[in-house]
Amino acid sequence: MQLDDLYRRVIMDHYKTPRNRGKFDDETLTVELNNPTCGDRISLHLVIVDDIVKDARFTGDGCSISMSSASMMTEAVKGRTFAEAMDLADRFSCLMKGEPAEFDDYEDIEALSGVNKFPARIKCATLAWNALKKGINEESKQ
Repeated sequence: MQLDDLYRRVIMDHYKTPRNRGKFDDETLTVELNNPTCGDRISLHLVIVDDIVKDARFTGDGCSISMSSASMMTEAVKGRTFAEAMDLADRFSCLMKGEPAEFDDYEDIEALSGVNKFPARIKCATLAWNALKKGINEESKQ
């Protein structure tokens, strides 16, 4: 199997069977973002305790890229400090720019590496990550 085929399968797996889809009864932080150019929208729900992302879920609608990216992101940030989560988001930004980035602890994210070849789709892939950054920045100011 070629790498591109494997990556497509990982993306479609996260799209068809998203991890962490849903809300919390008593979430501590909700961030809503949308991509007006394509209609993707996400609500990111984070449980924050002592500057740690204890849990993460999402709701929303969008293409396979945006929804699979949200699924991967919520998996990757659980249990991370704000600094660690922001570092992951920064590495993801590098990946979207075509720069080298490694995700040893959560390799599924690398399946989105081919998105950088399609500039119009980068906003789809980064929507959930931008919501994460916005949420952490807002929470850090309090």
